[in-house]
Amino acid sequence: MRIALGISYHGSAYHGWQSQTGLACIQTYLERAIRQIADHPITLTCAGRTDKGVHALDQVAHFDSKVQRPKQAWLLGSNSYLPADIRINWVQTVDKTFHARFSAVARRYHYIIYNYPLKSALWNQYTSHYYYPLNENHMHSAAQYLLGEHDFSSFRAASCQSKNARREIQSIKVNRQGCYVIIAIQANAFLHHMVRNISAVLMTIGAGKKPIAWAKEVLLAKNRQAAGVTASPNGLYLSQVFYPKCFVFPKPEDNFLNEFLHTGNDTSFLVARNAY
Repeated sequence: MRIALGISYHGSAYHGWQSQTGLACIQTYLERAIRQIADHPITLTCAGRTDKGVHALDQVAHFDSKVQRPKQAWLLGSNSYLPADIRINWVQTVDKTFHARFSAVARRYHYIIYNYPLKSALWNQYTSHYYYPLNENHMHSAAQYLLGEHDFSSFRAASCQSKNARREIQSIKVNRQGCYVIIAIQANAFLHHMVRNISAVLMTIGAGKKPIAWAKEVLLAKNRQAAGVTASPNGLYLSQVFYPKCFVFPKPEDNFLNEFLHTGNDTSFLVARNAY
């Protein structure tokens, strides 16, 4: 049997998705928990390997099992063995043609910036912090230079193992909700550190340190040195993975953060939540 999972996690305490010897990693904890229900070793394959400190609202993964279990057993049983900051949100049986990584046609990430002179006492692990005032309209205009299929060598980490730097950004938007500036970016796939490096370039432009057209200059340079520093992982979320219509999965977890990310420019929701 092949089983697909929808997973959310708070990544601050972990060294990324992929299992590493001697380190706390998301994959390791999930495989240990699911093994308790399967009663045999399993190997998880995910849609996108997130880095140390990066969060997920709807990571998708799959594994193969020699045994049959009710969906509730996989779901509730596995969750009972997981730490509180990792959660399986849904379980679904799929055929062997499904592959969490290679069947995916697009991924969506959100990068949340707390734009205020002082750091937040509560949101440090959930958001990036930028103390200079940011012009979100300039950031959005600059981001449009990145739309379409390009060589994103300027935005890939030196350690990136991908053989090809060409990716297609399908949409990229920047909006503000109160003190929070949110970058939403969707692409067919991403290079290592690609979203964080794009976010750093947009923040530099939003702060007025570079002109809007600098985003295009960095892209065309095809040189990592042209883009400057990498933004912190704290504010980065893998928010959704998209598959062909033949694979029908539940929608991402309906929680406060999902509502916040998809409220657009309406700050009333955020103000109401902060009032409690």
